[in-house]
Amino acid sequence: MIIYGVAFLAFCTLAGIFIGELLGKLIGVPANVGGVGIAMILLIFLGSYLKKRGLFTGKSEQGVEFWSAIYIPIVVAMAAQQNVYGALKGGPMAILAGTAAVAIGFALVPALSRIGQKKPEPDVAPSLNKAPR
Repeated sequence: MIIYGVAFLAFCTLAGIFIGELLGKLIGVPANVGGVGIAMILLIFLGSYLKKRGLFTGKSEQGVEFWSAIYIPIVVAMAAQQNVYGALKGGPMAILAGTAAVAIGFALVPALSRIGQKKPEPDVAPSLNKAPR
């Protein structure tokens, strides 16, 4: 059912936020550290696992697809909760970390796009442009 997909998404979000808060406390930062990213990773890996086991059916996927259609506004709303001013006031380390993360992300795009692509098969048929000898 579609509601199971929405519940699965809610579980991943809550688990990610909880783990992010826990990580923040462990490293001494009074903030959520990577909770949204952890939620997305949980969604991807748990979703793949459940789909391989046959426990995540087409109807359940529709619940996740519903929210993926409005993914950008949700992420913007979650990011708006973060203390951007405090991070910028904290010094250049926040700017450096953000810039490095974006640069690494851009650098990994070609490598990630090659994953899962099939290698082109060589042409076995003789070319029609060549004249027989």
